[in-house]
Amino acid sequence: MSLQGKTIFMSGGSRGIGLAIAKRCARDGANIAIAAKTEKPHPKLEGTIYTAAKEIEAAGGNVLPIICDIRDEEAVDKAVNACVDKFGGIDICINNASAVSPTPTTATPMKRYDLMNQVNARGTFLLSQKCHPHLKGRENPHIVNLAPPLDMSSRWFKNHTAYTMAKYGMSMCTLGMAEEFRKDGIAVNSLWPMTSINTAAVRNILGGNSMAKMSRTPAIMADAAYLLVNQNAKDYTGQFVIDEFILASAGETDFKQYNQPGYDGPLAADFFIPSDWVARSKSNVMEHPSYKE
Repeated sequence: MSLQGKTIFMSGGSRGIGLAIAKRCARDGANIAIAAKTEKPHPKLEGTIYTAAKEIEAAGGNVLPIICDIRDEEAVDKAVNACVDKFGGIDICINNASAVSPTPTTATPMKRYDLMNQVNARGTFLLSQKCHPHLKGRENPHIVNLAPPLDMSSRWFKNHTAYTMAKYGMSMCTLGMAEEFRKDGIAVNSLWPMTSINTAAVRNILGGNSMAKMSRTPAIMADAAYLLVNQNAKDYTGQFVIDEFILASAGETDFKQYNQPGYDGPLAADFFIPSDWVARSKSNVMEHPSYKE
């Protein structure tokens, strides 16, 4: 497996899971365009698009940082064209950008509702649409959406209907586009973590340091994404892939390497992981009490 010479266009990528994926792909010498908004340092968010670019270059990749609001169609057009102009095409589209606000209906301002749906569902649809002409005809083209499996249980809606609608909008892009683009040889799959991942969203929104220690590092999603985009696009499409499962299928057995340093306690299952999938985990993963059947 190698991504040498392949070109990846990623929404987001300034930090967290997106940056980890970009750096893993960069180790092969891939070309990576990251389209993100963080131009200046933020008091609660580590890194900017420019610091991320330096890390990707240090990992071995060729990088193009593009300031882009994924909600703006004209800006996305320009970003995709800039990537094609620099690298000659696009082989892989990764819809990584996401807005998170897991709040009840009565505590969700419409501004926040609109943001989640514009970034998550609409942004995924828009970027996939704009990348499609450039993916078509490439060798082994992939679209990867960082989106959960479609489990239509009410437990995933009752605490945060708006957030679930926005994330499932990304998942429905996977479901529909996988069949729509099958004739073009373009794989469309979702990738989602078995456990919570230690990102800024987890630390700032979902539970602080107590949740962070029960979360895996972004490296597990990076390794899983690398395996995913190296699958045969004509055969491996329309899948809702869980990081731990795809790694296990490739022979990985040491999942403790992805734990926080020195932590050997229970891990928190991520949102949207069905109970029977948690039970299949080879690790000490527990469901959050709020989401038990």
